Amino acid sequence: MDTNPPAPPLARVRPEWVDHYGHMNLAYYLVAFDMATDALWPRLGLGPEFRDRGLGTFAAESWQAYIREVTLGAPLACASEVLAFDAKRLLVRHLMRHAEEGWEVAENEVLYLCIDLDRRRVAAWPEDVLARFAAAATGAAPKRLRLNPRAAPAG
Repeated sequence: MDTNPPAPPLARVRPEWVDHYGHMNLAYYLVAFDMATDALWPRLGLGPEFRDRGLGTFAAESWQAYIREVTLGAPLACASEVLAFDAKRLLVRHLMRHAEEGWEVAENEVLYLCIDLDRRRVAAWPEDVLARFAAAATGAAPKRLRLNPRAAPAG
């Protein structure tokens, strides 16, 4: 996991994200984690140039752990890491922290698929993208999700 000093807030808990208990509703954790994915994608070669190739990423599976509640206005930051990948799949973990105080808020593991956007089918990652995954992979073990060889998606 990225151990650099806290990044500027990715987001602050917005009024519409707060539920009747006075804390961020579970649905909005996924919104914030998706924002973390958007911030990670350019570093992995999955930004606009990837889409220009007719390729995209779809989330196939997701797991969340809610560690400590956050309330209106709390600044959120996420550290992201590549856990594993193969020819067509990518497993990422995001760790959400309070951006000013540093304590853990939640974590998220997501299994992404490479998608041919014209065919709307699973496709192979380009070699240059696989090289970026290899350079970014931390070797950390996932907590919940796995790349099961028998469950590899068909093309």
